[in-house]
Amino acid sequence: MEENKSTHVDEEVVEASEDDIEVIDKEMVSEELDVEPEAVVDQETFDQLEKDLAMAKDKMLRLQAEYDNFRKRTQREKAADLKYKSQDLATELLTVVDNFDRALQTKPDASSIESFFDGMQMVYRQLIHALNQAGVEEIETEGETFDPNVHQAVMQVEDDQYESQAIVDTLQKGYRLKDRVIRPAMVKVNQ
Repeated sequence: MEENKSTHVDEEVVEASEDDIEVIDKEMVSEELDVEPEAVVDQETFDQLEKDLAMAKDKMLRLQAEYDNFRKRTQREKAADLKYKSQDLATELLTVVDNFDRALQTKPDASSIESFFDGMQMVYRQLIHALNQAGVEEIETEGETFDPNVHQAVMQVEDDQYESQAIVDTLQKGYRLKDRVIRPAMVKVNQ
C-alpha cells in the first residue's frame, strides 16, 4: 500500500505546476525542520544557500586534500632526512679517509718516522674537527669527579693522593652528541 502512495505522490509531483512544487517543497522542508511553511525561505534564498553549501563542501574537500598532500610530503621528507642524516658527517670524514689513505701508501723508513707521525697527528686532528662539526665532543674526565651519567667505572683504587670518587685514570674516552651521551667514558675511580 505504501508503495502505491509514493507512486501516486510522485505522479502528482510530476503533474503539478511550478507553484505547486514550491508549496510542496516548502511543506516538506517545514515538516522536516518542524517550522511553519511561512518561516521557510524563498526559492532564491534557498538556491543561494545550496550554492554556498556546495562551495563550502568543495572548499572543505580541497583543504582536506591539501592537508593529506602536506602530510604525505612531510612523511617523505622525514624519511629522506632519516635516510641521509649522516651525509654531512660522511662528507667531512671523506677528507680524513683520503689523508689516511695517502699516509698508508707511504712506507716509512727510519729517517721519515717523525714526519709519518706528524702526518698521523694531522689526520687525527682533522677527524676530531669533523666530529666536533657534527656535534660530537669528548667527555671530560681529567680532574673530574665520577658522574654515573657520563662515566662508567670499570676499576676502583684506594689512593690517598685523590679525593673520594675522583677519576684517577681514563681507560677509554667517552663521547656525547650535543646533550646525549653516545658512549660513556670508562674510568678508574678512587674509593
